[in-house]
Amino acid sequence: MRVLRPTLLLTGFVLALGGCVTPSIPIPPPDPARMEFTLTGDAANKSASFVYPPDINYEGSIVFIYNRDRGVGIIEAAHPDGSVGPTAPVRANVGEQMVVSFQREDQTVSTCVRLREGAQSSIDYCGP
Repeated sequence: MRVLRPTLLLTGFVLALGGCVTPSIPIPPPDPARMEFTLTGDAANKSASFVYPPDINYEGSIVFIYNRDRGVGIIEAAHPDGSVGPTAPVRANVGEQMVVSFQREDQTVSTCVRLREGAQSSIDYCGP
């Protein structure tokens, strides 16, 4: 019976600690309809700057804008209100696959869209 008692105490302690850990609430991926890209440059040297409006879900995030087709991108911090941009330009042209990722301490969420000028399409995601 003496051996059983310390085991029960240890089990109770572990269970009590486990109850203090709360799971993080998943943040939603960035909404393409709220993304805006501004294209600049001539036909051979186009670049795109990114803007996203304030969003409490992205406060304290690091933002990655990556052009899948060219293998180039930028990394910037979101503003204190969760908004982004305008970012530094990244080489890109209309129709190329742009991955927008928001990374917080415990999560990363991404959306990939086919680039167009202005607001992005909610139905024109990346793919073959």
